[in-house]
Amino acid sequence: MPSVRVLVGTRKGAFILSSDSARKKWKVSEPLFAGWEVYHLKGSSVDPNRIYASQSSSWFGQVIQRSDDGGKTWHQPGTPADEQAKTPEGMPLGESNKFVYDTSPETGKPLTTHQHYDGTQKPWVFKRVWHLEPSLSDANMVFAGVEDAALFKSTDGGTTWQELAGLRDAQGSQWMPGAGGMCLHTVLLDPGNPKRIFIAISSAGAFRTDDGGQTWKPINKGLHSQYIPNPTAEIGHCVHRIAMHRKNANVLFMQKHWDVLRSDDGGDNWHEVSGNLPTDFGFAIDVHAHEPNTIYVVPIKSDSEHYVAEGKLRVFRSRTGGDTWEALTDGLPQENCYVNVLRDAMAVDSLDSCGIYFGTTGGQVYCSPDSGDHWLPIVRDLPAVMSVEVQTLP
Repeated sequence: MPSVRVLVGTRKGAFILSSDSARKKWKVSEPLFAGWEVYHLKGSSVDPNRIYASQSSSWFGQVIQRSDDGGKTWHQPGTPADEQAKTPEGMPLGESNKFVYDTSPETGKPLTTHQHYDGTQKPWVFKRVWHLEPSLSDANMVFAGVEDAALFKSTDGGTTWQELAGLRDAQGSQWMPGAGGMCLHTVLLDPGNPKRIFIAISSAGAFRTDDGGQTWKPINKGLHSQYIPNPTAEIGHCVHRIAMHRKNANVLFMQKHWDVLRSDDGGDNWHEVSGNLPTDFGFAIDVHAHEPNTIYVVPIKSDSEHYVAEGKLRVFRSRTGGDTWEALTDGLPQENCYVNVLRDAMAVDSLDSCGIYFGTTGGQVYCSPDSGDHWLPIVRDLPAVMSVEVQTLP
């Protein structure tokens, strides 16, 4: 019988939630990497037992962890088994934790500075890994979206990392940090074309490569952002998340800093589909596993008040690919609730009755085993949830 494994990253560690296909009774693991920020965990679709995790600390730095047994045990892949993984002070060791921006002539000597808030140019400085995206065909290949914004790739299971430096040549000097930093937070791989990758950066916009990462182009036509000097500029939009259905990578959905949008041509053109949403500001967006035009968002009040409107936790669903939305509330608190759902904190499984999952900054993780019609809390009292990913296991 199939089962599900939910991978949850929080401000103070990670958790693995597991259940059978009914998704009613859940087992919650002990904290992993307790006390550390875990920005993201994601499992390989090639080998479900291979899971990658991004562990971060403002004091000790960035650590990449890998499990080869479904999360039972973990190790830093760049550290030999007979060596210590950390210094006596707790600083991480190993090649897996080194993210060095590429400035070599062989790769075109990419730009080394970007725009800052005050209009000056500042150098790229690595801070953390926001998102890990395992390859769809090779368990040893994984991509990392980092802050300051860049895309790295590993072909040896996270042991070493190399930057896909061509991305920063896509007008990188004009990229500028958003309120949460200049982070590359979304990586989408096209299942039908291994050379095509979509990424999103806060707050530079969305970009696409069609040649495996050598060259990139901005895909922000149709976006309108009233808070930047040129509201329709090619670069500079604060894209919060993009999502796609695995059977049609030409259809993309976007949650922007204000506006929900749709593209039917691989991001070349976008149009707004916010429709009757109570507010079109939010972070998370995802697509039903079997219905390409069924999408989910969690609107929050505003860019200055990061919590759900009216004290009601509501997931909104569109079965028409946008414009027409319905509130899903059965099982969710509808008064005195002031949580947020962050950009990587929503996911779907691929069971016949598609399950929808999301985590909140209040530490709750909710599941709907019936496409959003009814919700139940898997767990209520975790640290603030930063990411939710789901593995559907045979």
